[in-house]
Amino acid sequence: MKKILISDKLAEAGINYLHDQSGIQIHIETGLNEDQLCGVIGDYDALLIRSDTQVTKKVLQAAKNLKLIGRAGIGVDNVDIPAATELGIIVMNTPDANATTTAELAIAHMMSLSRHLPTADRSVRAGKWERSKLMGSEIAHKTLAILGFGTIGRIVSQRGLGLKMQVIAYDPFVAPEIFEDLGVESVSLDELVTRADYLTLHCPLIEKTRNVIGSAQLAVMKKEAMIINCARGGLIDEAALYDALKNGRIAGAALDVYENEPPANSPLLELDNIVFTPHLGASTTEAQVAVSVEIARQAVTFLKTGEAVNALTMP
Repeated sequence: MKKILISDKLAEAGINYLHDQSGIQIHIETGLNEDQLCGVIGDYDALLIRSDTQVTKKVLQAAKNLKLIGRAGIGVDNVDIPAATELGIIVMNTPDANATTTAELAIAHMMSLSRHLPTADRSVRAGKWERSKLMGSEIAHKTLAILGFGTIGRIVSQRGLGLKMQVIAYDPFVAPEIFEDLGVESVSLDELVTRADYLTLHCPLIEKTRNVIGSAQLAVMKKEAMIINCARGGLIDEAALYDALKNGRIAGAALDVYENEPPANSPLLELDNIVFTPHLGASTTEAQVAVSVEIARQAVTFLKTGEAVNALTMP
């Protein structure tokens, strides 16, 4: 009997799938802190998580029987990947299951910024009628610049092309023919930021991408440019972003992710030319079901056959 611990909330469809599998026993216990997780993890063959559970080196060292960590979603910055690799524990995610949902949120933020929708809503609720003050801009024929051209970035590009935008992208790990096949121009990072009317980020957070958009990149962007981050907090230097927005070096920003979540006491909260959402990238009914069912299937496949679908580490 293989034992699986589910330490974050998964959609019922995924849990039902696990219940239906022979030779699989599941236990659900959410909200565990590091010490609590260390106390129970030794009994399990697999751990299924979302973004709340912090799988630290201490937890991994206590996981004497653990063979698999399954992340229902994309980002695994809450897992100590080097420690898992050293201990021979497979880490896998579901990179495609919530891709459309996240891409759609980025497009929604782009439209919201271009037409000042949150400000307009607050204005009408306050009894005002500020049509001239809330003059927006069309997104058609503007340049949509995509940093990171994986699954989500490619979906964003197709949405942008459908909206008659000029789409450019930067990703040094994607073959030139992929860009060509999708009708997207491949450019350098420097060219990406200088040409962008809307810059949207869709890359993982690793040491090489931390603060990939900082003061140097913000300084060369158009004054009318806007930045959207629905990927990972830490990709943008928030202090540099605050300075650029406050001093009018760029026109606006929309953030769904932050260096610290929630972003309590962040100076960005003082600004009017930025829109916030509380990490809603995967928050649709469809995406929640998709990531839960997919990680459940991948976990069962691995525990029964050893096939590691979407593995990020190998022992």
